[in-house]
Amino acid sequence: MLTRVMASVQADLRLEALLGTGSMVTGEFDEESDLDLVLLVRPDAFAGTMADRRTFAGGLGGLLACFSGEHVGEPRLLICLYGPPLLHVDFKFVSTDDLSGFVERPLLLWAREPETMQCRLDALQIKPARRDGQWFEDRAWVWMHYSATKIRRGEYFEALAALDFFREAVLGPMLRRHAGERPRGLRRIETSPGAAERLLSTVSTCDSASLVAAWHASIALYLDLRAADPPPYPTAHMPAALRDFLDGTA
Repeated sequence: MLTRVMASVQADLRLEALLGTGSMVTGEFDEESDLDLVLLVRPDAFAGTMADRRTFAGGLGGLLACFSGEHVGEPRLLICLYGPPLLHVDFKFVSTDDLSGFVERPLLLWAREPETMQCRLDALQIKPARRDGQWFEDRAWVWMHYSATKIRRGEYFEALAALDFFREAVLGPMLRRHAGERPRGLRRIETSPGAAERLLSTVSTCDSASLVAAWHASIALYLDLRAADPPPYPTAHMPAALRDFLDGTA
């Protein structure tokens, strides 16, 4: 697939370079990985290329489905599924005058002017997403209050989704952080020593008793992780206030 993409990029004079991101850069690429690709487009051809990107994706052959990435806040992204064999490929179309917002230094796979492009990539200011203890503290209690309201109301599927989100956005990254790893949610969390075992009690089935138990376990794990790296401004009263709220005593 990468060979086909590269040939299509080379043949399309609107495109200046092809970059690899994601697991290609982090060294975790394996047979189950997606292809995360950035296509650098001439500024004067960007609007036309965006309009034609489904045609570009279909021209590679074997396209089964595709859609744009507004749901993740990235309309320049085209998410594609090819097959057989099934392969997920993300194409992000970026104008060459807007090389910003990379959270990791991309890999140059091909360019019309490789030396010039590599110099530009080397000079990029990479800004990885950094979430300190205060970032988690400012959000944790609001999110846990939301899940508590859903449990109290009997919206159990919504409560499940809220607890899953808390695990993904807060507990997973904090566990990875404390292990000295990249705080990237639950991706490959099974490889982080002890993390999976600590998360098991936060997983619920779709009934009140299980949800309440998982909710309390989620708060207990958060407090344990918070104690290891306290935020500057902790909200000390929130654990008790939320427990009283869930129990119906406040």
